[in-house]
Amino acid sequence: MRSDIVRLFQTLPHACGYYADREAQNLVIDPASPQLSNFYELGLQRGYRRAGSHVYVPHCAQCRACVACRIPVSTFAMDRAQRRCVKRNTDLQVDILPARYSDERFDLYRRYLQWRHPNGGMDNAQTDDFSRFLYTEWSPTQFVEFRHRGKLLAVAVTDFCRAGLSSVYTFYEPDVVDRGLGTFAILEQIRIAREFGLDHVYLGFWIAGHPKMDYKIRFRPIEVLRAGEWVVLEKSPREARA
Repeated sequence: MRSDIVRLFQTLPHACGYYADREAQNLVIDPASPQLSNFYELGLQRGYRRAGSHVYVPHCAQCRACVACRIPVSTFAMDRAQRRCVKRNTDLQVDILPARYSDERFDLYRRYLQWRHPNGGMDNAQTDDFSRFLYTEWSPTQFVEFRHRGKLLAVAVTDFCRAGLSSVYTFYEPDVVDRGLGTFAILEQIRIAREFGLDHVYLGFWIAGHPKMDYKIRFRPIEVLRAGEWVVLEKSPREARA
């Protein structure tokens, strides 16, 4: 007999990954639920995020800085910087492939973490970390690969859901940062969502003013989840003048 009851668990307080002086807690959908894949589809629309086999939303006692955000692909329009980014990367081959381990992908993943998160606990990745964090048996995950003359430069870990694409994680070659591969990966996910007839690209959580998270609002228009409703985030006066 099917049950539509969603069981939620609250994690113990742990160190916040964004602010050293804060503690974080998450609400996690029961990872043992046989309907987790269905709950994930619904959870995306309610601000939840997937990391490995966990579908979660921040639920911190003293902080509400993390705000779910998504791009409505039908109204998205690239700005000048994004158009230049696309032009820089027209020589790349883009393929949508099954999510699975390979030595080539893991080598790029490990080097990216060592560059992006030095001494942060993620920079010593092991082979089992790759699959445990990026995809699961039930997740609708594909790897969007970016190659130049056969060399793997980037992988966008993407969940293909009826609600839209969820941009789970992107890792890329540290030696070609001038290409703007992180930005290009999101632009390609928007393009792919349009081709598949999907309405949104979910970018996880935005933190206003945070140097590692504020880049997400460069993709306009962007919607944020406020009091259970998705609303378009208005531009700040500084953005409006740009």
